[in-house]
Amino acid sequence: VGFDLPLDLRHGTPFQQRVWEAFRSIPCGATTTYTALARRLGQPNGARAVATACAANAIALGIPCHRIVRADGTLAGYRWGVGRKRALLDKEATI
Repeated sequence: VGFDLPLDLRHGTPFQQRVWEAFRSIPCGATTTYTALARRLGQPNGARAVATACAANAIALGIPCHRIVRADGTLAGYRWGVGRKRALLDKEATI
């Protein structure tokens, strides 16, 4: 269902590390938007920065950036392919 492991996030900027920690707090089976996450981090105009942090994520399931969707609910790009992102979300919906 999730990873309760310490992860070495030092390869990211301080902002990316905050974003990645926020990704880890999104419950399995849930999604949020880039904009909502940026607002939660106190950066109301930071949706693009959140997307950049997502693209820089090298730990696929440990940092579940597949749970981030566009404001209209559609799937955006994913480092490992949008098809895999859809499959992960579909799988999580059944857990």
